[in-house]
Amino acid sequence: MAFEGLSSRLQEITRKIRGKARITETDLKEMLREVKLALLEADVNYKIVKEFIETISEKALGQDVLKSLTPGQQVVKIVKDEMIELLGGTESNINLTPNPPSIIMMVGLQGSGKTTTSAKLANLLRKQGKKPLLVACDIYRPAAIKQLQVVGAQLNIPVYSNEQSKDVVQIAKQALNTAIAKLNDVVILDTAGRLHIDEELMNELKNLKTSIKPHEILLVVDSMTGQDAVNVAEKFNEALGIDGIVLTKLDGDTRGGAALSVKKVTGRPIKFVGTGEKLNELEVFHPDRMTSRILGMGDMLSVIEKAEEAFSQEEAEKIEKQLRKKELDLDDYLVQIRQVKKMGSFSSLLKLIPGMNKIKDLKVDDKEFNRIEAIICSMTQKEKRNPKILNASRRQRIAKGSGTTVQEINQFMKSFEMTQKMMKEMKKGGKLKKMMNSMTEEDLNNFKF
Repeated sequence: MAFEGLSSRLQEITRKIRGKARITETDLKEMLREVKLALLEADVNYKIVKEFIETISEKALGQDVLKSLTPGQQVVKIVKDEMIELLGGTESNINLTPNPPSIIMMVGLQGSGKTTTSAKLANLLRKQGKKPLLVACDIYRPAAIKQLQVVGAQLNIPVYSNEQSKDVVQIAKQALNTAIAKLNDVVILDTAGRLHIDEELMNELKNLKTSIKPHEILLVVDSMTGQDAVNVAEKFNEALGIDGIVLTKLDGDTRGGAALSVKKVTGRPIKFVGTGEKLNELEVFHPDRMTSRILGMGDMLSVIEKAEEAFSQEEAEKIEKQLRKKELDLDDYLVQIRQVKKMGSFSSLLKLIPGMNKIKDLKVDDKEFNRIEAIICSMTQKEKRNPKILNASRRQRIAKGSGTTVQEINQFMKSFEMTQKMMKEMKKGGKLKKMMNSMTEEDLNNFKF
């Protein structure tokens, strides 16, 4: 996961400094040295690291901080505030014209995830009430048009293409006419990329920009390319004057330095980040939330937004009413699992919850959801409503039907019974906290989400 190495290093550093009742200049210098090394190892641009450390040093060495009652906490706050500023300060919205259609031109190198990101952006804008049209403007890469058509079909979003034409400007103009005729208020142009920046590519993009006059030019950058991502962003910005950046593959095994460098170097904001392969895994970039994630402070706002998207108000009220009337059964459990799955991988959700990062060796198998679904779906309706009747022979049948083992069935039923107890305590408004505190290590190990 992006930032994982940097995040663990910075959390350890801030944990040490936060707990100090008094801080000396030597303490600060040692901490800043560690922060500097952590940032450089994460592939953050050297000049940016130097400026970042100098700014923190200047603010943290002030007498007001050194003499305050909680100097450690104040230093951590300074680090957090400066990192938010480094990432752009505030959320930067996409430019949409009040006189549709709004034209968004997606640019970037081949392999950066441009086509998939175009579809993800269309999906995100549709959720905001827009009616997007995807346009296949990559006439060079084999199967580029087909790829856009496939992802468009998966999302049920229209795709305009003209495989007979080799004139990108003509294709874009035809698409605009189609959008106006069919009342599409956003047009997303998926342009061609190359394996490297060349004059031919830039001239084509400049020509398209001059002819179409897009309201927004978004550069799609692969965050796994490290400092190369920053160089690419600089060159595209110099040639085209981009309006914003989309960082893709932020879920990959990357050091994350590109995200911390690209805004400062180009002066252009990061507007979106790709957090996974699924077509709903594109997020608006919030500098403050990303900083909280990096420093291990969690990101509950994002969890709430994901939940609101997955659970409609009507669904949430329906589930609540059902649970108030009766004891949680396996049908209810299955409904809730399927709703949670809509929010994304469970392991990624846990990382957004404050404090969860402090639990060492926390491992969540996202395939567990699929196993649980298979187990419940292999039960009869009677067994789902009354799990107490699950004797040895029934469990053997369910194991065979779900492709699991009796041991896995037993483990799941143990955790389900624990969930039932917790739900009862919540309904009573009773001793839930006491019950959770009394859980043994074995109980926690047996607890499966």
